Amino acid sequence: MTQTEREPLQLGIFMPNCSNAYSISTYRTGPDEWPYASNKRIALAAEAAGFDFLFPVSRWRGFGGKTNYLGLSQETMTWAAALLAVTTRLKVYSTVHVPVFHPLVAAKMGATLDHIGQGRWGINIVSGWSREEFGMMGIELLPHDQRYAKTAAFIEILKGLWTEEPGTFDYDSPWYRITGGYVNPQPVCKPHPPIVNAGVSEDVKELVARLCDWAFIGQSSIEETKGLTQDFKVRADRYQRRVRCAGYPFVLWRETEKEAEDEKRRILDQMDPVATENWARGLGIGSGSFDHFTLEMFALGAGALPVIGTAEQVALKLKRLYELGLDGVLMCFLSYYDDTVRFGREIVPLLRQLGVVGEAGDRTEVEEPR
Repeated sequence: MTQTEREPLQLGIFMPNCSNAYSISTYRTGPDEWPYASNKRIALAAEAAGFDFLFPVSRWRGFGGKTNYLGLSQETMTWAAALLAVTTRLKVYSTVHVPVFHPLVAAKMGATLDHIGQGRWGINIVSGWSREEFGMMGIELLPHDQRYAKTAAFIEILKGLWTEEPGTFDYDSPWYRITGGYVNPQPVCKPHPPIVNAGVSEDVKELVARLCDWAFIGQSSIEETKGLTQDFKVRADRYQRRVRCAGYPFVLWRETEKEAEDEKRRILDQMDPVATENWARGLGIGSGSFDHFTLEMFALGAGALPVIGTAEQVALKLKRLYELGLDGVLMCFLSYYDDTVRFGREIVPLLRQLGVVGEAGDRTEVEEPR
């Protein structure tokens, strides 16, 4: 399929449902936007600006340091319910940790959420990597390979409960036994809501290729994108499946490139070293997906790919990511509401001109609050 035949780039926001999202720094240009009222305001602005989906991080405790990074957080099933109820077009995802949820419970909650949103809900399945978070629950993390085998079972159960006749689904594994599994009503989205997994380790790639609809990848450079996206898509072809790939950029733009780079430097100059070390150590030990990242890369958007410059430079970089195989971008910002509105006004038209996103459709201008 050529680029001209491809679906447009999907625009997503990595929402600030946790405190200090997502740069691990004390530098801020406005109030923290983790409260629900702020998330609702951002969601409505995103819908008006033409974004396609919203995505949360799921955390159960903070990472210490001056910021206690992500220490205040909204649980993502309930968060998604609230946002689905006030939006009409956006897809809204929840993030579920396999060690915490039973798959039948997650399937029932997910079906309910999909009915609230009339087919607009999706789920990000996380195998779990934070020993501190799960340790406080008395949950021991499995070895890396077993963790992903359990995650595969979790996803297979979700799909079975969502697609087979209620009361007929059976499943037996070392981790779960389902007898006469019953979820009714089943989701509105057919055959089932989109299922996502994040990471680029070998275990993740194989899991996604076989069972998931989206791979959310963390790349250390723009040009690394092609190899990662091709790897996922070739693996999916082996299973006669299609997998889409979304990247995770930290998007920052100003009138001049120098102004944007100066803002980036202010973020890094005020890095929270304790929280950054805790975050990097946890990811490095637990996930296997960020082996080549530096401490500064973790501090800027918690490992997001820097996409920085003028509006025109940012648009061209996003176009390049699209050309290299990304089907979506999961963007984080410095000032979420303001940047969501600005992105719709200043960058979406450029992306449209470049042929990266579709026509304006139902995009409308966002009124500034009085």
